[in-house]
Amino acid sequence: MSTLTACAATDPDRVGPVLSIFDPLFIGIDEFGQPVQVPLIFRNMAIGGEPGAGKSALLNLIVAHAALSPDCRLCLMDGKQVELGQWAQCADVFVGPDINHALATLRKLQTVMDNRYTYLLAVGRRKISRNDRFLAILLAIDEIAYYSATAGDRKTQELFSALLRDLVARGRAVGIIVVAATQRPSSDIIPTSLRDLFAWRFAGRCTTDSSSDIVLGHGWAAKGWSANTISPTNQGSGLLIAEGGVPHLVKTAYLTDDDCARIAAHAANVSQARRTAATAEEKP
Repeated sequence: MSTLTACAATDPDRVGPVLSIFDPLFIGIDEFGQPVQVPLIFRNMAIGGEPGAGKSALLNLIVAHAALSPDCRLCLMDGKQVELGQWAQCADVFVGPDINHALATLRKLQTVMDNRYTYLLAVGRRKISRNDRFLAILLAIDEIAYYSATAGDRKTQELFSALLRDLVARGRAVGIIVVAATQRPSSDIIPTSLRDLFAWRFAGRCTTDSSSDIVLGHGWAAKGWSANTISPTNQGSGLLIAEGGVPHLVKTAYLTDDDCARIAAHAANVSQARRTAATAEEKP
């Protein structure tokens, strides 16, 4: 049983070691069997690949870590609803197939971001710290194309992309982390101006070299790094690249639906217990 699963299976009132969004996140193993950890605080991640490549598995791993981190809040967007739906009980906001709700959520996050920068300016700092009272926020989006290219009209799609680009560009220092996944890695879904803002990029199997380059960055396929070479039966395997780095082959860990349900229930119970305790302390 994995550490996350074991934690979720315990009594929700008996909390063991606590995760933190400031700590590196375990996502799987490399081709030599060594553990791969990704620091997400002050960074963002783009995930791309064909259907069945394992994008949602990686996204669920990240959401699970954030849900079990008391110093992180969740905002989730999922046009299909079912990929991230199990985490809705842990999230401050869960957006389904509703472009207007998605736009309103991005605007609220933009306001939070601006308010936090006002605070940092007032105290003479450039980014938040682990000891700040306000919490980091993970914005996880499954199938970004639904909101940026499918739902609504061209005007609302462009507005969604513009708001998201602003959060990715400016949100890192104030603890707003964006993780966005798509099964359509193309330039109209992830334009270069947006892709290059993601410090971490993961390309699961892609159908073409150009699709792989859309995720990893231009020219990597020509250098021998293409997610098109990954076997269709090797789900969860992909190329992970960090900002300024070189791609590495990674096999991501996997949480079953039951794992996700147990972890989500545990995280929701612990969160509710903390809110109840905080309310009790505030009463005279």
